[in-house]
Amino acid sequence: MPEKPTLVKCLVWDLDNTLWQGTLLEDAEVRLPDEVRAVIVELDSRGILQSVASKNDHDLAWKRLEELGVAEYFLVPQISWGRKSDAVTTIAKELQFAPTTIAFVDDTPTERAEVAYHVPEVRCYTEQDVLTLVDRPEFSPETVTEDARRRREMYQANARRTVEKDSFNGPDEDFLRSLDLVMEIKRADQEDLTRVEELTLRTSQMNATGVHYSDSALRGLLADPDHEVLTITLTDRFGPHGAVGVLLLERHPGVWHLKLLATSCRVVTFGAGTVLLNWLVDQAARAGVHLAADFRPTDRNRMMEIAYRFAGFTQDACDCLNGIAGNTDGDDIQCLHLVTARREGPTTMRLVSPDLTPAS
Repeated sequence: MPEKPTLVKCLVWDLDNTLWQGTLLEDAEVRLPDEVRAVIVELDSRGILQSVASKNDHDLAWKRLEELGVAEYFLVPQISWGRKSDAVTTIAKELQFAPTTIAFVDDTPTERAEVAYHVPEVRCYTEQDVLTLVDRPEFSPETVTEDARRRREMYQANARRTVEKDSFNGPDEDFLRSLDLVMEIKRADQEDLTRVEELTLRTSQMNATGVHYSDSALRGLLADPDHEVLTITLTDRFGPHGAVGVLLLERHPGVWHLKLLATSCRVVTFGAGTVLLNWLVDQAARAGVHLAADFRPTDRNRMMEIAYRFAGFTQDACDCLNGIAGNTDGDDIQCLHLVTARREGPTTMRLVSPDLTPAS
């Protein structure tokens, strides 16, 4: 059975003779075909972000996109006279996406070749491919969650946060407090499982192991009293960030085993990972148990390793780890350890969370 292709997270459009018919600086009017508009709307509804890399006059091109009623669909547009490969790279960095999750569509063979040469991980398509994109597996997620349908809006809200942060005059902690952040940690239910599975698939930079838990596996764990499947959401005065984390915990006598921790890279700057880990350490300390955490180092999850080390996890041996030997998935997964002690709650956000300690 052929391996499923990596899902596209962002499609980058050329404009002239690709998104619209005609050349903006040469033709009296350029036209957006209804069929292309339908592709834009459908990809957006699936949670696939879109942007623009076009050699054009920025103000004229953006004005035309607004007149056509589609400007709102395009994040961090790169409209200038520079190289398309530089534009695509900038878009990937701004959105914090790996190049392997970016697609680029352009009618000019030399432009596609230039992008393919400088950013070979990016998948390139011709203008003739546009109407087939919605039928291709790399543009077709198996499930589309509510968070996915709102992904563009959440990224646009984040852009407004960034603008406000850049103009904020004061310490970072004061800015975070000004956002009125609320983190909610809750036990997952059946409706949450698609969001949990999506997070394990989409998150690589802040994923401790990279292990994918299928929908059926997660449903089995929900029914297991020795496991906790927790989802994390974040909201602030700009709106919801959606589901930003998943935590999978297995209880053993004397130790809780953190088998998976994945958080969205979108909320790293809010200290979400630190708040989450401190809460879990405090819960374990209240229960009188140690913590063990699976970690598989990769080229992309260095930030997660730093978060674990900063929280106090080490590779020191402990007798409590004997009870969880063999539970890890793969020889390259490390089992980190922490002797727990009570931790203070967050000062930059309000935390709503369950009590994981056993009833006395």
